[in-house]
Amino acid sequence: MSKLVKLFSQTLRDTRFLPISQRFSDCCRKNSRSNKLVLPAIYNKTLSANIHTTCVFHKRRKTADERKKSFILEYPPKAKGDLVDVWKNITVSELAQILQKDINYVEDIFLNKIRGGNTIITNEKDLRDAIKRSGRRMRIIVRPANEDEVEDKDVYPRPAAKANDLKPRPPVVTVMGHVDHGKTTLLDALRKTNVVSQEFGGITQHIGAFSVSLENGKNVTFLDTPGHAAFTAMRERGASITDIVVLVVAADDGVMEQTLESIRMAKQANVPILVAINKIDAPNADIDRTKRMLVEAGIQVESMGGDIQAVPISALKQQNLDQLTEALVIQAELLNVMADPTGLVEAVIVESKVDIHRGKLCTVIVQRGILKKGSILLCGTTMAKVRTIKDAEGRIISEVSPGYPAELDGWKDLPSAGEVVLEVENEKQAKSALRAREAKKQIEKQMQDAEIISAKEQQHLREYREKLQHKRSLGRYKLKPEGPRKPEIEKVDGPPTLSVIVKCDVDGTLEAVLNILDTYNEPGCELDLVHYNVGAITESDIELAKTFKSIIYAFNVKCPERFEALAAENDVTIKHHNVIYKLVDDIKREINARLPTMEVEEIIGEAAVLQQFNISKGKKSVPVAGCRCTKGLLRRSALYKLIRHNSVLHEGHLASMRHLKDEVDVIKKDLECGLQLASKDIQFQPGDILVCFEKKIQHQNTEWDPGF
Repeated sequence: MSKLVKLFSQTLRDTRFLPISQRFSDCCRKNSRSNKLVLPAIYNKTLSANIHTTCVFHKRRKTADERKKSFILEYPPKAKGDLVDVWKNITVSELAQILQKDINYVEDIFLNKIRGGNTIITNEKDLRDAIKRSGRRMRIIVRPANEDEVEDKDVYPRPAAKANDLKPRPPVVTVMGHVDHGKTTLLDALRKTNVVSQEFGGITQHIGAFSVSLENGKNVTFLDTPGHAAFTAMRERGASITDIVVLVVAADDGVMEQTLESIRMAKQANVPILVAINKIDAPNADIDRTKRMLVEAGIQVESMGGDIQAVPISALKQQNLDQLTEALVIQAELLNVMADPTGLVEAVIVESKVDIHRGKLCTVIVQRGILKKGSILLCGTTMAKVRTIKDAEGRIISEVSPGYPAELDGWKDLPSAGEVVLEVENEKQAKSALRAREAKKQIEKQMQDAEIISAKEQQHLREYREKLQHKRSLGRYKLKPEGPRKPEIEKVDGPPTLSVIVKCDVDGTLEAVLNILDTYNEPGCELDLVHYNVGAITESDIELAKTFKSIIYAFNVKCPERFEALAAENDVTIKHHNVIYKLVDDIKREINARLPTMEVEEIIGEAAVLQQFNISKGKKSVPVAGCRCTKGLLRRSALYKLIRHNSVLHEGHLASMRHLKDEVDVIKKDLECGLQLASKDIQFQPGDILVCFEKKIQHQNTEWDPGF
């Protein structure tokens, strides 16, 4: 029998998951005449007689000896050469390469518990058992070097350009500062436009990119950033892609909270600062005080011995704007901003949005190369074939040079603001790069999931061992289920929930709204963000709101009339807002409406106990407190607390309130009275305090403070 196993061990090992008869048919050939299984001619004919017997043993398994022989045939002995090297967090495809099998084979030896070539194997025991099923042994080693990995088909920015390829480009200037200090008004004065009149609430809520031609003929690309506290990410994004920061400070307000934040961002990005002291025509303007505040904030202005220019202006009345532009041009010339206009395009997304007519749009600033119609662009995990290019005024242009902004369409999916845009040569390369990026994201996600799974496994094992040790200490060596079987879906009576769906006009505003909602952490009412997206309200949004009983918040986006009617039919509430702090106030009101009411005590008055009197009622002696009203007034129908040494001894109603010999309903301040509690077991002492109060039902208000 051992000789038979030795002859067929390798064949049986590779086909160990097949029935015994099928495995013999694989290593034997059929006789066409007799239709019987026979061994190949190279094997000893005397062994063929054992084949039928062995198959019968495998089927019957009646005796221990027969079962032992069948087990040996089923699980052949391991050879020394069957050792395989694996490593922690190995993937299914990597294990298939090591075993020199396909992925289906690996899934089979894992009993289909793990599927997919990119799946990471985290459980060492499952890995050991699977390799044992394949007839091999496992040895854990360090992950080898990445020499044999698949070629990375992702695309990356090009190396730095040579000095000969650099050409002058317009500087990118970001206007930053506190809210309502006149940033957009300054840009309107430079552009000869009136953008500020079109803004809701008088504040900028988007990041805008404009190309301005100054009076001296120089072109400058301006970025207008919001000053509101909610748009911190926009300001930070603007500071990171700019060459010069123009810090607008109002002469009447001075340095404010967002001013300090803008200074910090500019210094963090290592960008030179030019200060514009605005609103010098305001009645309370104080330029010297503003300069002193700037020095205290770390901005050393020239007039106070520093090296940063501070130009007093009035953007509303267009005063000293020529001095500001001259200082700006000088600063740009000192920086000598250059770019490489050759080769593939590299750009940065400033803002992105969805247009109902043109589709997915984004505003970019070109940093390298010349962007043209038909270019294949890659951004994150989406791509675009540029259909049209428009400038800040909405005019269609054919190409965009470095340093200029432009609005593009043709994106498959909406890219996120702040991401890098790279041009590729063709769509095939773009799709290969997208697949590579998606694979990287999937691996990163699996690694994160593996860490979470490992932590939960360790926690479960630790709890199991603690329970097991406790049971053994009681003399029980098996863990039994505690109580009846729990239902698979448990109903939890938790706090009320406000479910919301957020729709915004641009990606930057959506980012700001989501950052605000992330600051909510109140236990009284849960805030459930069901869905969020950029663009107008769709039918799927209404269906989702109906399912989750959500409120749709539409920020500066419209809802078609047919969807308004559909929402009304399904009792779905749609709330439109165009100012971010009004949206936050509305969410606060909805939270307050869902908070449960609370019972509060309203103190009406207090009385000091002077002495205890005992009166007879029938055969019982009843204690009465002789008191004087020291605060407010005392009411017969109210509740009373007896306080002694700052401890509440009793709480309840009165049985009697008398002034002299008369039963009264109210005792005013400084009057003496006799108070008898409904409970006749309470004894009074001089110095006790009786507090008169009423219980009222009061609505709660959320303490959520988003920071503005």
